[in-house]
Amino acid sequence: CRYTACMATEWLYALGAVGVVSVVSLVGVGALSLRDAALRRSIFVLVALAVGSLFGDAFLHLIPEAFEGAGGVATGISVFAGILVFFALERFLAWQHTHGAHEESRETLTAHAHTPRALGPLVLAADFAHNAVDGVIIGASFLAGIPVGIATTVAVVLHEIPQEIADFGILIHAGWSRGKALLWNFLSALSAFLGLFAVLLLGERAEGLVPLAMAFTAGAFIYIAGADLVPELRKASGGRRTLAHLAAMLAGFGLMLLLTLAE
Repeated sequence: CRYTACMATEWLYALGAVGVVSVVSLVGVGALSLRDAALRRSIFVLVALAVGSLFGDAFLHLIPEAFEGAGGVATGISVFAGILVFFALERFLAWQHTHGAHEESRETLTAHAHTPRALGPLVLAADFAHNAVDGVIIGASFLAGIPVGIATTVAVVLHEIPQEIADFGILIHAGWSRGKALLWNFLSALSAFLGLFAVLLLGERAEGLVPLAMAFTAGAFIYIAGADLVPELRKASGGRRTLAHLAAMLAGFGLMLLLTLAE
């Protein structure tokens, strides 16, 4: 085929692939049929699954890939930048919640439960960055050929399924309604198209930023899982709940391990 025609075909495939990845964000739609009591019982298990998935994605997938492409020092700086930026973002969101007019006492800080309130926007911001990186990866892979692009898309979708389930659980835990959580999770997933268009416009220059963007996203995931979600799990009491949370964390991490080994 002619070069122009081949490129057009590859970009049509890439657009379709990114569309599929975006639709995966609606995987939480099954929760719409659950009763409130059943959903409440499963929330902390989903949060624990999210902890394992976020740590697993960061340590097993994002950081090793970034290290391979950018080297150790640049990867370490980008991971720390992700942690620092999301710490600052969370503090800003908490400050907004306290009306920005005065320092609150310890009692009012506890009463307002800031972490769950800030958690929703924080998770969406991290997911936005992650999906944009996925769009760049998919776009770059289709430039190497349609078979390579399809294989990459399958790998991204497999990673996204547990990730999106975990994100949905976090948003519900943060106090969002099911419909709102699904809608905003889907809207954040559309950032994959931005990543794809960046490849279309910038070519290899966009691809060169992927390792640092992956490391930055890993830092965001580490911060959210360690600073926000683990403390939430520590609020639950009882041996059975602790064992259930440990099992869910191991399941989330183990699933990411299996997906990484299968690539």
